[in-house]
Amino acid sequence: MMKTIFSGIQPSGTLTLGNYLGAMKHFVELQEENSCYFCIVDQHAITVPQDRLQLRKNIRSLAALYLAVGIDPHKSTLFIQSEVPAHAQLGWMMQCVSYIGELERMTQFKDKSAGKEGVSSSLLTYPPLMAADILLYKTDIVPVGEDQKQHLELTRNLAERFNSKYNDIFTIPEVKIPRVGARIMSLNDPSKKMSKSNPNQKSFISMLDDEKQILKKIKSAVTDSENEVRFDKENKPGVANLLSIYSLCTGEAIESLEEKYAGKGYGEFKEDVAHAVINSLKPIQERYFELIESEELDRILDQGAEKANRDAKKMLAKAERAMGLGRKKR
Repeated sequence: MMKTIFSGIQPSGTLTLGNYLGAMKHFVELQEENSCYFCIVDQHAITVPQDRLQLRKNIRSLAALYLAVGIDPHKSTLFIQSEVPAHAQLGWMMQCVSYIGELERMTQFKDKSAGKEGVSSSLLTYPPLMAADILLYKTDIVPVGEDQKQHLELTRNLAERFNSKYNDIFTIPEVKIPRVGARIMSLNDPSKKMSKSNPNQKSFISMLDDEKQILKKIKSAVTDSENEVRFDKENKPGVANLLSIYSLCTGEAIESLEEKYAGKGYGEFKEDVAHAVINSLKPIQERYFELIESEELDRILDQGAEKANRDAKKMLAKAERAMGLGRKKR
């Protein structure tokens, strides 16, 4: 049976290879048999200060990347969160059913606000907006990384609380954490997830890095002193991470890669990993540069916003009726 899938990515900086292999690559497969909503969550991005021109640029860039990896606007709905007002409207209503205590317990809030003087209140209240994003579209499944699992549990709790208090209108979403490649680690510290917010440029590969940059970053990736290519997350996290990347870029099984490099050193191995990455990003980058300044991109985003608005308004009206807001419409 066809399921509804919702996924939102923040437009903060260019996406990394980790975002691609851990999430976006799977999205392309998911859209074949499901009804997918892919949302550029720009309202989440402003929970921390943003430069307005850079933010606009990032929104457009992310939209072009979604399409370049293979998201098909005929099969999926791609849109920008702030262009669908129902997100913020239902977000406020979800805030009204959430408790301060449960929001303060969110690990991400604790991490992001630790030691800071002026913490934006939105850092505390953005999980209810995230819940609204998901609940507006009768979402069955939300594919997320490990780090968002807690927010998803909260979404489920808020939906159940609303359903039992007002009216049973929300679908309770399932969390789906991809099995492999969900966590591509940092190149210079394989104990941490690869992240675009890491100030060290060598720690991640951006989806728009050129061949020279990719080669340089992979060559300087942390390994170990053994000089033996085998998958062992505990004792050889750097090598295991490079093997995962290689395997996900080429489709070759990790076991056969271990055989291929038996008795060979890290030099040749790293060079081949870099070329596997270059080859898998090349067609994406070509399509990206065709789209980025095109009218086609605007047309697709206009259509996406139109469809998302249509669907979201229906659910918002149900929720407003359930809570008794406004005048009852016939």
